[in-house]
Amino acid sequence: MELIRTETLCKSYSKGEIRVEVLKGIDVSIQRRGCVAILGASGVGKSTFLNILGALDRPTSGQVYYRDTPLFTMGEQSLAEFRNRKVGFVFQFHHLLPEFTALENVMLPALIGGVAFEEARERAEGLLKEVGLGRRLDHRPGELSGGEQQRVSLVRALVQTPEVILADEPTGNLDSKTGMEVVELLLQFNRDKEITIVMVTHNEKIASLMSTRLEMVDGKIVNA
Repeated sequence: MELIRTETLCKSYSKGEIRVEVLKGIDVSIQRRGCVAILGASGVGKSTFLNILGALDRPTSGQVYYRDTPLFTMGEQSLAEFRNRKVGFVFQFHHLLPEFTALENVMLPALIGGVAFEEARERAEGLLKEVGLGRRLDHRPGELSGGEQQRVSLVRALVQTPEVILADEPTGNLDSKTGMEVVELLLQFNRDKEITIVMVTHNEKIASLMSTRLEMVDGKIVNA
């Protein structure tokens, strides 16, 4: 079953009098419960594409359909709700709030989404225990290793039980062993929680573990 579809997705920017085309008419279909790797050299538009899939950015033209609903006909409030409830984001840098504990960082998206405090706490605590951080609930990011910080960011992406996780080079700031542990967790979420995974990566080994591989060259998908 199709979860996300893009139609002639284009994105361009103006630099003075120069027009820079980043995405050049992308048509892809992403299936529900799939694991998709997006590969390509730096600067070909992978992160831009991922940001548009998650409604963090708007296309210049074209459309993203989520369960056949055109995202960019929605108003800003509806898009904000979509990002909070349907999509989990994981980035190369964890973007945890340094003044908050691991537990508080994971609770935050649920609280923003209107979940009651005790329920948000219960969800967050359960997820942190699930990834082996049950003894680190009250530690702040500066007291955690890089791998632990990224695991916190993974479960933060899960706390609203999204249908899709968009991961932009989630292993790029980690050593190879820790990076593979993060990938294994994402694959586990896909298997056990039936969450669709779309991951930008430079790593061929990681890409080989995904069910679908999309290669981007010069703003286009060349092997969809």
